Amino acid sequence: MHRPTKRLTRILTCAAAVPVVLLAAGCSSDSGGDSGSGDKADKKSTATSSASTAADAAKKVAPATYKALPQACSALSKKTLDDLVPKGDSKAGASDDESTRANCSWSSLDNKGVKGSQFRWLNVSMVRFESDLNRGSGDKLATEYYTKQVKDAQAAEGAKNVKTEPVAGTGDEATLVRFDSTYEEKKKKDVTSRQQTVVSRVDNVVVTVHYNGSGLAGEKTPAVDGLVKDAEKAAKEVVASVVDSKASPSASSPSSSSSSPSSSSSSSSSSSKPKASASASASKKAGDKDN
Repeated sequence: MHRPTKRLTRILTCAAAVPVVLLAAGCSSDSGGDSGSGDKADKKSTATSSASTAADAAKKVAPATYKALPQACSALSKKTLDDLVPKGDSKAGASDDESTRANCSWSSLDNKGVKGSQFRWLNVSMVRFESDLNRGSGDKLATEYYTKQVKDAQAAEGAKNVKTEPVAGTGDEATLVRFDSTYEEKKKKDVTSRQQTVVSRVDNVVVTVHYNGSGLAGEKTPAVDGLVKDAEKAAKEVVASVVDSKASPSASSPSSSSSSPSSSSSSSSSSSKPKASASASASKKAGDKDN
């Protein structure tokens, strides 16, 4: 007789539990909304982390040591110029920004009349690199350019007997590349022109010194040892001039605060880089004047 009453009680109890389940489901749905907000927070955190990583990477690019270059035509002392190119005439190379690239050349003809003449040609070029967040530090860029300059000297057109050797005590690293080239002087005899190229790097600056010598009108070809010694002396002096320019007000001031060198800096010394045939041509012109 009491079974219907018990059954009704169970039905009411189950019916009362339904809203509780729905309420729980509703709370679960709200919790899903909170999860979406969490995703946005995670994305914001990731973006902040990426920005922090970029800032850390920027700090790892060391600033360039040298911010300017010395005047190229004043990088060598008068005594050195008198020794290497006696009574030589100087000519400054064209440059859009002398704080980034500069070069100067001198030519000299020691005319001894019927005893012949000695011809000398000297060129000094400097290229400076700024640190760049995308390309790397100034030192790294200078090292790459230094390597290229050495290879270019070794592959000079018309070069014979090419020899390469390290140079001590000249910047952070330095290399000498020397070779001979020949040409015919007034269809009479071959003239040997001897070229010495010293490439040096000091931090973010690359210094290239070209020194060429030849005997004209029957004069003997200059001894290679003397030419090498003079070229290395000039390179050391120019590097010292670069180092001194760091604190010298006479150094060329940067024309802009660009974070990287101008696009032409990597080829700035191309006009001053003599091929073997170019040096021989200069010697030949001097010989024509001598005669």
